Amino acid sequence: MSTKKKKVQKIIHGVSLLTEHDIYLFKEGAHFGLHHKLGSHSIKVDRKHGTVFAVWAPNAEKVSVIGDFNGWNKKSHPMAVRWDGSGIWEGFIPDIGHGTVYKYHITSRHNNYEVEKCDPFAFHCEPPPKTASIVWDMEYTWNDSEWMVSRHSQNALNAPWSIYELHPGSWRRVPEEGNRYLTYRELAHSLADYIQEMGFTHIELLPVMEHPFYGSWGYQITGFFAPTSRYGTPQDFMYLVDHLHRNGISVVLDWVPSHFPDDEHGLIYFDGTHLYEHEDPKKGFHPDWKSYIFNYGRNEVRNFLVSSATFWIEKYHIDGLRVDAVASILYLDYGRKEGEWIPNEYGGKENIEAIHFLKRFNERIYASSLEDVQTIAEESTSWPMVSRPAYVGGLGFGMKWNMGWMHDTLDYFSNDPVFRKYHHNQLTFSIWYAFSENFILPLSHDEVVHGKGSLFGKMSGDEWQKFANLRLLYGYMYGHPGKKLLFMGGEIAQWKEWNHEESLEWHTLEYPYHQGVQRWVKDLNHLYKTERALYELDFSNEGFQWIDFHNWEESVISFIRKGNSPDALILVICNMTPIPRYHYRIGVPKSGFWKEVLNSDAPVYSGSGHGNAGGLEASPVPSHGRHHSLSLTLPPLGILFFKQEGSQK
Repeated sequence: MSTKKKKVQKIIHGVSLLTEHDIYLFKEGAHFGLHHKLGSHSIKVDRKHGTVFAVWAPNAEKVSVIGDFNGWNKKSHPMAVRWDGSGIWEGFIPDIGHGTVYKYHITSRHNNYEVEKCDPFAFHCEPPPKTASIVWDMEYTWNDSEWMVSRHSQNALNAPWSIYELHPGSWRRVPEEGNRYLTYRELAHSLADYIQEMGFTHIELLPVMEHPFYGSWGYQITGFFAPTSRYGTPQDFMYLVDHLHRNGISVVLDWVPSHFPDDEHGLIYFDGTHLYEHEDPKKGFHPDWKSYIFNYGRNEVRNFLVSSATFWIEKYHIDGLRVDAVASILYLDYGRKEGEWIPNEYGGKENIEAIHFLKRFNERIYASSLEDVQTIAEESTSWPMVSRPAYVGGLGFGMKWNMGWMHDTLDYFSNDPVFRKYHHNQLTFSIWYAFSENFILPLSHDEVVHGKGSLFGKMSGDEWQKFANLRLLYGYMYGHPGKKLLFMGGEIAQWKEWNHEESLEWHTLEYPYHQGVQRWVKDLNHLYKTERALYELDFSNEGFQWIDFHNWEESVISFIRKGNSPDALILVICNMTPIPRYHYRIGVPKSGFWKEVLNSDAPVYSGSGHGNAGGLEASPVPSHGRHHSLSLTLPPLGILFFKQEGSQK
């Protein structure tokens, strides 16, 4: 650290942004705007410009502000603890402000413990591996007012959600400059152009909150109120969100209230006690991730977490929060063996305090955003009513990742088509529970890391079959009820497993097969956004109807997707084998001409060209319990989308 010392006046006590009402809410666990009160804020007091500091450290004996302005001298600027029993320490330092680098030096009342901590409420941090906080003013002139007024239409549950998930440090790099990351501002323009070209409606960023270990992908957070400085300043990140909004793109952030790392400058053992985490490691330590679990029963901790969520929506105009690892929050025995966890007061494994926290979090977000913002749970178990309102007994999330669909589907597509008939139920079973929650179908980063290989690598068969299977997989996802999520690289059929230290394999687009997959995803997005039947009733069984799910012998499924109006119909047929099937009869609900609107086997996608010449007229031949039917050519390892046009009888 720099030891440069500036001439700065002594700390002034008695200056505070906290009112008595703030303290009341703080103690009650109902203060969800703490980022306005705690941390560092540049203000003017008695015509003197300076910065007021406030930090919660109830078990500290001494707290002081140290930084580049005082040579990191722990005796220079001691703070004073409030008289009201809140455990908050405060102080105003004149003559310092925006850009000042600082930490808190804490001397605990316990175990002769002394430590330097970054500010839990800091808006900006030094670029890692440095660890200090930075006083930062958050002024920014937003240009997305039109978006903010109308975004409810794009974020509604009956709107199309085609989410492109990405890691900002490895989407694209600059090899000419030492393979450096793109900055937030560079990312803004290239990403917005690409998302618009590809037709995705939303992006989801892996956690951008400050994290010391780049290899954690952002999931080991120390700065819950600071976008990582690896890619720029807070205003640079605001520019990224602003630019995406001006191009009609929603922004979802990964948010991680489930755990935090053991880096000394972070939240761990903050004031010489287990302040943010549980003291008992059977409740406070995560054995799988070697990290620490928040004490959701402590009012001040709930304040901290819900304030963090509110902050990103308020200050950065974020459109949605995807909450990581909800199952690890809900279950006391998550990742633990018998005897390694403590039951709740009723003897069960449910974390009652965490359930209360999640409900309060969702109630707060939806109350403050007027449902313009959605919350999304990554919840991997069968916990009931995750995406149902808290007032009817649910957890209150807007949507939930469908992990069951993902596991069954990827397992099915990894099978040689010869054996798929023995696994037919892996395709059909998901409809039995498809409407029990508001589901997102995720093909996420979790499926292309830790030796799992790429999505392309999971597909069975030779090279042609792998590409055909991948197109079929994506088509099946877009036809299936539920919102869509695809991790970056999947849309270009990346060969290798994702590596956070490298750019995506953009060079593969020199080859026709990869071009074909990218074109297919682009056309799927276009069809998805323009056909209400594919998204309007995603969460209702009225939006789906089987035509035939019994044909396990030939591994063919067919179904209808419906919208709110009678004319919103899309017919979907999947042939899960490399055998083209001619004169395959499918019952349809209406007569007239059925247009083949998408065919994954078309030559433009590097397919074999089997198809139905753009469509055909329904014949008055009964099939599958319907009065009319189509005699189709089903392409090998292909999916067909048809839309009814013409007369209706």
